[in-house]
Amino acid sequence: MKILITGASSGIGEELARVYASPQNKLILLARREERLKNLADELIPHAKSVEIIVADVTLFDELQEKIKLIGPVDMVILNAGISIGHSQSITPFKEFKKLYDVNLLSNHAILEILLPHFIAQKSGKIVFISSLASLISMPSAKAYSSSKRALNAYAEGIRYKFKNRGIKVVTILPGFIKSELTDKNSFHMPFLLSTEQGAQKIKHAIDKEKRFYAFPLRFYLIISLLNLLPQFLRDKIVNFIN
Repeated sequence: MKILITGASSGIGEELARVYASPQNKLILLARREERLKNLADELIPHAKSVEIIVADVTLFDELQEKIKLIGPVDMVILNAGISIGHSQSITPFKEFKKLYDVNLLSNHAILEILLPHFIAQKSGKIVFISSLASLISMPSAKAYSSSKRALNAYAEGIRYKFKNRGIKVVTILPGFIKSELTDKNSFHMPFLLSTEQGAQKIKHAIDKEKRFYAFPLRFYLIISLLNLLPQFLRDKIVNFIN
């Protein structure tokens, strides 16, 4: 299987590359940091059928698309590249807000614009979107991140509906807190925090099972779901208290 993983130089992306490194898989690892990608490739070459790295800034859309064109058809793409600007009560500067959307949302379409014709032609393929439980409730201190991931959910849903009869599987993953560079920015207690290894294994399980929507840890997901079922005035009070 030929697999493209974005955001592969750290965190979940890096660990997913390790999880999928097997004699049956050709890995294409895309990220911005060349040295980290090279180190990861050196580690995985003995285990995978092949390992290719692509050094790219996913916000440079024209350059990104040219590099994706060189890949050709793939069997699966894991759209993992994402950033967070942390939690803040201040108004997010527009440049930071835009960059977050460029990475967390728009880069995914830039990549899929190139890959989708291949998936359609081969009548098969998997598209995996790495979203977040934060997409289900927008905390005041993280509204930019939450809204970008909620938009990603809607985009993924539309892709799934559009291509469901074309042999293309779409999996949307909503992790809670997983140890990574993103969560390292958080100075508050993170409930149900998982190790990177635990998170990657759960994600792989969901992908293997071709789950359309997979949110974890389950307890955290149920708490958020219950909160969203409450009357608006009560939910507002609880969110403001937590925030």
